[in-house]
Amino acid sequence: MNRAPLKRSRILHMALNGAPDPSGEAEAGSGEKPFLLRALQIALVVSLYWVTSISMVFLNKYLLDSPSLRLDAPIFVTFYQCLVTTLLCKGLSTLATCCPGAVDFPTLRLDLRVARSVLPLSVVFIGMITFNNLCLKYVGVAFYNVGRSLTTVFNVLLSYVLLKQTTSLYALLTCSIIIGGFWLGVDQEEAEGTLSLVGTVFGVLASLCVSLNAIYTKKVLPAVDGSIWRLTFYNNVNACALFLPLLLLLGEHQALLDFAQLDSAHFWGMMTLGGLFGFAIGYVTGLQIKFTSPLTHNVSGTAKACAQTVLAVLYFEETKSFLWWTSNAMVLGGSSAYTWVRGWEMKSQEDPGPREGEKSTVGV
Repeated sequence: MNRAPLKRSRILHMALNGAPDPSGEAEAGSGEKPFLLRALQIALVVSLYWVTSISMVFLNKYLLDSPSLRLDAPIFVTFYQCLVTTLLCKGLSTLATCCPGAVDFPTLRLDLRVARSVLPLSVVFIGMITFNNLCLKYVGVAFYNVGRSLTTVFNVLLSYVLLKQTTSLYALLTCSIIIGGFWLGVDQEEAEGTLSLVGTVFGVLASLCVSLNAIYTKKVLPAVDGSIWRLTFYNNVNACALFLPLLLLLGEHQALLDFAQLDSAHFWGMMTLGGLFGFAIGYVTGLQIKFTSPLTHNVSGTAKACAQTVLAVLYFEETKSFLWWTSNAMVLGGSSAYTWVRGWEMKSQEDPGPREGEKSTVGV
């Protein structure tokens, strides 16, 4: 019996749902290093991921909604970050070509046919990063994770609608916890008078785009020879081209002309740093998965979100109610439970079928 189509479908489903790849974990386990060295490497990589991710969120909040900066141009901020990523990819590619062995990076040449093939994903990619930044502009950093917490729910819905794959009852229960936490968080933000309906809608749209991005990434990867860095390059090139007419249509070019700090070295330094963080987060995410596993990466991301929320409340000197904290706990707990359930289910699929007399799990 040919198992290749089943395996490809399973890999696509794991990418959409964030479940661990058992074969990848098996490879990670080969060639064991001394425990202390491996523990130190993992600690450094996880710390690097946390610092990069949290710093990027706080820096973007400053660029998008700082009272001292007063720049109302979220599309331009996103465009500039894509431009920085494009230039970094091209620079590293040139360095790898000129100095072989100095850096491991694929050769990048702009091919219009490939750019057209990647375009559907680029549209989703633009929606993802734009709605993320718009959500962050209108909501506080403390509420940011709850505002974008429905990604897992959309993963389940799209798995059924697009991949025709069912989800277990346990996974659906974890999704219900996430939805409950989201609604409780919205209710508490409204009770405290800090709810931004526009920001919340942008957060929901960002969650949808994150899920769609996972699907289209798998479909488009063959067009770039399976290289994530080539895909990153073409995504950001397309994004830069598509953002330019958006800047004109939304009138942000006028906001830039009226911006008092347009000639400020500090402003451009912060903008460039934001672009560097945007480029770095893709690298450190892959690094964390490489040194741990997709399951551990998801758990680390959940813990990072918790730390980020606490830091935001402390930094902005906010006071939150018990129910507000409960909503965050429900979202983070439901996300962690979903990750564990999906990991357990994927491992169970690798095991032999149930023995005679044993009951099989019923999918919903």
